Amino acid sequence: MKLLKLKTTVYSIFVVAIFLTSCKEQTNTNSNTLAMAKIPLNEEVPKKQLSQEFKDYWYNGTAEITSYKLEQARYGEMREGTAVMIYVTEPFLPDAQVKADNSNKSNIPVLKLNSTKNYITGIYPYSIMTSSFYPVHDNQHALKLSFSSQEWCGHVYAQLNNKDDFEIMSHSYFESEGDKQYHLDKALLENEIWNKVRIDPSDLPTGEISMIPSLEFIRLTHKEFKAYKAITSLSEANGTKTYEINYPELERTLKINFEDKFPYLIESWTDTFHDGYGANKKVLTSKATRINRITTPYWQQKSNKDLSLRDSLGL
Repeated sequence: MKLLKLKTTVYSIFVVAIFLTSCKEQTNTNSNTLAMAKIPLNEEVPKKQLSQEFKDYWYNGTAEITSYKLEQARYGEMREGTAVMIYVTEPFLPDAQVKADNSNKSNIPVLKLNSTKNYITGIYPYSIMTSSFYPVHDNQHALKLSFSSQEWCGHVYAQLNNKDDFEIMSHSYFESEGDKQYHLDKALLENEIWNKVRIDPSDLPTGEISMIPSLEFIRLTHKEFKAYKAITSLSEANGTKTYEINYPELERTLKINFEDKFPYLIESWTDTFHDGYGANKKVLTSKATRINRITTPYWQQKSNKDLSLRDSLGL
């Protein structure tokens, strides 16, 4: 009985010590999760050290919110709307793959991006949101992606979980797509590029690679969910860097324009592809240009008095 009490006491002390672990200590957590493509299973990949500049910006108790004027190609025509990118750091549970409610040394610190788009097609609206959860230590693929699109015809949802391979589930109101679950070999993800830009753009992959296009592009164009050949490059001009992804098979080119200094703010992007169906199908270019940017703890600002913050974002 005394031995049992001793074990219980030691375990309790251990649990308390874990719970009291600081955010700074969490960022130095080791992870045995599979890292970037072509790294053997169970081989630990070194984590990139976080600079003080990075910690001061991303761990100051706020989120970064940027609004964009959106010109979106849909059904062979250009639509006007808005896009918003919300970046924030948070602890992530590696097994359940959700935000952690409590401090624990097994948590993985991630830079989360919630990206939204809102635009009108004729009489009815589109509302789109994509979330990506990417380790701040830049030593693994995104741990999770999720995407949803709502419009008057119905809504679609897709989710990718980073396990031994990529586990994907997709739900759609279309008969040909329906409810599906399947697995993919790991490859670079277009969705995680937007996180990598903000952490360390010098490490962006360049050259001919395999890449899985964004969940938004796959779902809205009804393309096969798989990795495609992509030709990527990183260029710089007048203080702005441009990361370009060209998919020859998809006849699509995405360009992300961002500042060449930390925190590598994303100023605009263009996405050129064949849009529309039948006689309305043509090559169009969607564009997003920054309106404004603020850093604020938005999750605390849900009163009517906080509505003015939307005005500051031009929303």
